[in-house]
Amino acid sequence: MSEILYSINPDRNVPWNDLPELPIKAEIYRTVDILEKLGDAKAALARLHGRSAIIPNQGLLINTISLQEAKISSEIENIFTTDDELYKAYSNQHIESSESSREVLRYREALWSGYNYLQNTGQFDLDYFIKIFQEIKQTNDGIRPDFLNTTIKQGGSGPGAGKVSYTPPRGVEIIKAKLNNLINFLNDDEQYRTDHLLKMAIAHFQFEAIHPFRDGNGRAGRVFNIHYLTNKGLLDVPILFLSRYILDHKNDYYSGLMGVSQRGNWKDWLLFMMRAIESTSDITFHKINEIVSVKDSILDYVKKDVRKFRNAEDLTEFIFTQPFTKVKHLVDSGIYAENTARDYLNRLCDMQVMEKREIEGHHYYLNLELYRILSE
Repeated sequence: MSEILYSINPDRNVPWNDLPELPIKAEIYRTVDILEKLGDAKAALARLHGRSAIIPNQGLLINTISLQEAKISSEIENIFTTDDELYKAYSNQHIESSESSREVLRYREALWSGYNYLQNTGQFDLDYFIKIFQEIKQTNDGIRPDFLNTTIKQGGSGPGAGKVSYTPPRGVEIIKAKLNNLINFLNDDEQYRTDHLLKMAIAHFQFEAIHPFRDGNGRAGRVFNIHYLTNKGLLDVPILFLSRYILDHKNDYYSGLMGVSQRGNWKDWLLFMMRAIESTSDITFHKINEIVSVKDSILDYVKKDVRKFRNAEDLTEFIFTQPFTKVKHLVDSGIYAENTARDYLNRLCDMQVMEKREIEGHHYYLNLELYRILSE
């Protein structure tokens, strides 16, 4: 009789309080297919890391790539906002914006507050996960209380729509115990020597299976993915555009999670996550190259203008840190006085670098090429 490598969820309608603790058995992931795809994912991620590390102005990546990651991750949860709405809200956070835009911006804040938290603490803990959840949902709530009968139901409009596909563990103490096991698995690289990328994929499933909060678990889990990579030194800043792949392959993502809990099918889940890392590393790598190339080209174009721009380098760097720029942004940054900032932004419009837009009585200057690259 063959050994059972992983104990599955016997009844999807009953809380999976016997969710197996980590680590999973090495035989599950030490297969030719998984290890080959792991190699591809590691190579792509290393190339992205090397490219991003040599860019002097990390803000160029931080404010652009991470904002798109926040937008796409929110779309996975059916929270939609337009690029214009989002960039407007980010450019002027004191004005009224849609609830969807605010939710996306909260995701981005969670991305950065969690990153800074780990920079200070050095490792994951229970407070980290609660902090991420609270930032995303703007709540003081914590672990799901015992009385909640939380279930995961199938979406869509097919014959299975609305049926229970999974019931996570129930009970605050049980949830905390499983989270603490997950945290030990993440932090202890001596006892648990699994490759970091496989560890991230395994841990992402475990977090979603524990489903520790009332809401926001999907977004918290995707924030965690990026934080794990930065915590382990595989990226310097959280810029991997991972949610793009998950959104484009949403059915495969959810069927992969269910495949583990219902059939113990770790192979398809791990292969999915390795493909996601490889693909999004390549996409992000090319986006960074395109942004840097366009920025350098525009800087050269601005420097050659006969009217001359003071601090042309600072101006060009600044307009590439976010798609929409306001006169106030340049003034607050100390680059120019108000009249100079307005004059230079209008001149960039004349040169077809920027486009002036009026939105709800406020003037914004859109970096056309940066907007194009981020929207693709």
